[in-house]
Amino acid sequence: HIYSTPYHPQTNGMVERFNATFIPQISKLQDTEDNNWDEYLQAVVFAYNTGIHKTTKYSPYQLLYGRLPRLPFNARPTYYSFAKPNDYFEQLRKTLRIYHQAARHRMILQNENNINRYNRNRFDPKYKVGDKVLIRIHGNRGKLEPKFSPIPKVITQVHHPIYEVQDEESHISSNVNVADVRPILIDQYL
Repeated sequence: HIYSTPYHPQTNGMVERFNATFIPQISKLQDTEDNNWDEYLQAVVFAYNTGIHKTTKYSPYQLLYGRLPRLPFNARPTYYSFAKPNDYFEQLRKTLRIYHQAARHRMILQNENNINRYNRNRFDPKYKVGDKVLIRIHGNRGKLEPKFSPIPKVITQVHHPIYEVQDEESHISSNVNVADVRPILIDQYL
């Protein structure tokens, strides 16, 4: 189970990566005056699903169907004959197992590389239930406006890196990412 928070797109990395690929393709094809982007959805999704992905070295189509996609300009496929109908499914199962194992291995390696690169110079604070913190203000604000809310919140639940914080007066709770939390250090010096 993955906890997600607003204003932290890194939590939904795969969705954000797809959108970063998908949206520019749609915007290139649509006619800005007619706003006809929906006419190109099927073609753009097909292009995405048949393109080889950098991480897995396979297309999503190959990982789902166990074969290369048949594109309109490809020659007609040669047909295979199997002694029993079950032979086809056995061959397909073996092929899919090989594809999935290789893709899973490559995804794990890529994920480890991404984590190492991200964590190289990153400070990772940990908070406890009851700690008082300040929360980052998102949205439009002026250059001289504060970056963090001046009203302290109390941490009520910990699912690191997601914390549930609560306003002490209104008792309104919200989930925030650790990147949007700053400790209040005043109590330590009183």
